[in-house]
Amino acid sequence: MRITITGKNIELTDGLKEAVEERLSKLEKYFAKDTEVYVTLSVEKERQKIEVTIPMKGNTIRAEQVSSDMYVSIEVVEELIERQLKKYRNKIVTKQQSADKFFAEEYLSGETEGEEDEIRIIRSKRFGIKPMYPEDACLQMELLGHDFFVFLNAETEEVNVVYKRKGNSYGLIEPEF
Repeated sequence: MRITITGKNIELTDGLKEAVEERLSKLEKYFAKDTEVYVTLSVEKERQKIEVTIPMKGNTIRAEQVSSDMYVSIEVVEELIERQLKKYRNKIVTKQQSADKFFAEEYLSGETEGEEDEIRIIRSKRFGIKPMYPEDACLQMELLGHDFFVFLNAETEEVNVVYKRKGNSYGLIEPEF
């Protein structure tokens, strides 16, 4: 694994770099040697945040953790990624997707954990989509009391999603082809 560490509003001390590399090196058993791992450490007021992104063909493994102590955040984010990898392995082993380029052979050939890590869709909904503007979709989302809302954008005629963000703001997800 090749780990790239960057910092925002924080001085990247040798101790921090060492803690990140030591903790994330525990994930080396899962990945091929040339896998890229991008780590961003940042501080906002009292919040110590670490974001880890591992881009792969068709998927991205990503985890972030915020706490009042950066070393705690580093420890927890590694555990989050490990849990994601177990779920992802069950998926790729089940579907027999080719992931040899990204994962270590020992990891893929190991026994799968069990059904509690399996992704299961337990409910499905169907609904009509009518064209509307993003602002109207936000209003509709609020009226329904949901955190997101799928709609047909009246301007672009594409399916979009609006979602609630922290700080009483909204986000818009648009497809990119």
